[in-house]
Amino acid sequence: MMESEETRTEPETGAAQHDTGPKAEETPTPGSAGRVLLHICCAPCAVYSVQTLKAEGFEVTGLFYNPNIHPAAEYIRRRDTLRQFEAELGIKVIYKDAGYDPQVWFREVTFREANRCFHCYRIRLEKTLFIARHGRFEYFSSTLLYSTKQKHEVIASLARDMAADGPNRFLYRDFRLGWQEGIEKSMAMGMYRQDYCGCLYSEVERRRKEIGG
Repeated sequence: MMESEETRTEPETGAAQHDTGPKAEETPTPGSAGRVLLHICCAPCAVYSVQTLKAEGFEVTGLFYNPNIHPAAEYIRRRDTLRQFEAELGIKVIYKDAGYDPQVWFREVTFREANRCFHCYRIRLEKTLFIARHGRFEYFSSTLLYSTKQKHEVIASLARDMAADGPNRFLYRDFRLGWQEGIEKSMAMGMYRQDYCGCLYSEVERRRKEIGG
């Protein structure tokens, strides 16, 4: 269609030219970078992770799927903490409570205890990718990448391999850069902060001195 004289946008001869591109300090439009399904292991680990992705313009949806957490009372406490602060984090969260089945988790790690973390990561990342694919999310990621106590490279490598042949891209970020900031903010918010990773094995390791023997 030929544009009218009124709609032409060419500058007049000699008119000053200005850069109208986005400035670094401008806030990205929410969702402009795409939709990401973020696996959340616990609320404190979500604070910096969510903040970072939202600042980059991602529309973030959380996924709470953690069959590794033991005992059930601890699972409920971590889940309810996330529910309590979901609105404050500014995200919606999918809770897969029906998937909380420790028997399934133990079957995956039995006789693989020395490498249990690998299989624990795998179970949760597989579920995240499955939901991301069916939910039409462009990206998936995990707050497991925030903790300095997790096996960061193992998590990243697993997720990259899973995403290699599919339409959903793994969104890698080294959230560990905000480790201290996340701790301080979660404490200021009054979040429950657990003192072990989640599984029975990690709890025993954490309390070995108390157990004695």
